[in-house]
Parts: sequence; structure tokens; C-alpha cells
Amino acid sequence: MATSRLKRNNIYSKCLIAAAFAAAIFTQAAIFTQTVAWAACDRLAYKIAIDAGHSVKHPGAISATGRGEYLFNRNVAALLYRELLNSGFVNAFLINEDGGDMSPKDRTEAAQNAGAVLFISLHHDSVQPQYLLSWQYEGKTLRYCDKFKGFSIFYSEKNAVAGKSIALAGLIGQGLLAQGLSPTLHHAEAIPGENRALYDAEKGIYRFDDLIVLKTASMPAVLLECGIIVNREEEQLLQNHDYQMKIVKAAAKGIERFLCDEH
Repeated sequence: MATSRLKRNNIYSKCLIAAAFAAAIFTQAAIFTQTVAWAACDRLAYKIAIDAGHSVKHPGAISATGRGEYLFNRNVAALLYRELLNSGFVNAFLINEDGGDMSPKDRTEAAQNAGAVLFISLHHDSVQPQYLLSWQYEGKTLRYCDKFKGFSIFYSEKNAVAGKSIALAGLIGQGLLAQGLSPTLHHAEAIPGENRALYDAEKGIYRFDDLIVLKTASMPAVLLECGIIVNREEEQLLQNHDYQMKIVKAAAKGIERFLCDEH
């Protein structure tokens, strides 16, 4: 009986060793596969400029609950920066990290001076004043609009490499759709302040030639409006970490495909 039990234990131990060995081989293979994939794309060569739109003093749009747009932009920019680092793009960097006032042209010049090969400006959206309604939130009268929601992506034909900017916008748009997100088309409405040329309705891509942060960039450049913060429901989503990561993963994947597959 004891001998039989000893044999079973030996067999069990050998199985554990074999399983551990197989797991180690699988892990090494996965690491090798990733290393080969990364080697095929020299991620160290790519400096990616991530711009959090606006600043602490000039926060941009005000959300339905009274939060400045810059806070949303900064949070998503930090998450995208971390995601790109984790993907091997260790030379990604943040523009205007301290949140000081910085003109759009200064932002693109900073990207160019740093040798950036790609520029993405992160923003959160609003609507035209005629759509804003009043409501009470925590004792304050604030403005909101629940009529529109969704992301949008802008490029400029005056950008030095407009064709590549369009390609980048398309890949990010594909990523956002794959994450289950939808674009807003309200910027194409024929009203003052909007009337933007809709380049790709499915992916929410607009042409905005005179957007300074895009037309002054010497590298492929896009501006991503992550969502509409005057929409009360969407504002809450845009503050949710899991939802933010959907946006971040879509943008990071689009950037990766642009630099490693398409570029």
C-alpha cells in the first residue's frame, strides 16, 4: 500500500514538474513572440507627443457638473502615456505636463523640438450655446445638453503631412468603434460655430483646416474629442476609469498600427 502511494506521489510530482516546465516554455515563447514583434517595429525610435488640451487657468469647456475640461484631458493624457510606455513606446512624452498656459503653436513647436514623429491632442467636447439648458447641481445653476454624445476626431489639410494625419485618424477611429464607442456628428451641423466638413461619418472624422494645433504641426497630428462633457450621462462615463481605458486602448492601438504597420 505504501509503495503504491509512493508511486502515485512520484507520478504526481513528475506531472507537476512537467506542467511547470510546459508553462515556462509557453511563457518564454510568448515573451519571444512579443520581442520579435517589437523588434520588427523599433518602438524606441518613436517619440510620441501627447497633448492635454487647455490649462489649469483656462480649462476649456465646463461640464454639466461644473468641472473644467482640462481635468478630463489631463487624466486621459496620463493614462495614454502609461499605456504607450507599457506597449514599448518608452519615448512617448506629455506636452505641458504642469498644466500651465501654453499656446497651440507652442505645443506643436515643443513636439517638433523634441523630435516627435506623431502628435495627438486630447480634448473633451461641448455644444453650441443655443443647445445648452440650465439645471441645478449641488446648489449651483449649471448648463447641460443631453441631445448629443460621442467622440470626434479632427485633422487639418494644412498639416505638413495631411495624408498621414488622415490615416492616423482612421486607425484611432477604428479602435474606438471596436471598443463599442460611437461618434457624434453634431459638428457637421450647418450652424454658426459648427459646419465642419465631415470626412468620415462612420469614424467621426472631421476636416478642420485652421485648427492651429493641427495645421502648425510638422508631423502627423490629430485632435481627439473623447466625448461630450455637457451631456450629463456621458460626463459620468468619461470619469469612469474603465470607460477612459476604452478610449486610451483605442488611441494606443491606433498609434501602434500607424507606426508599426502602416507608417
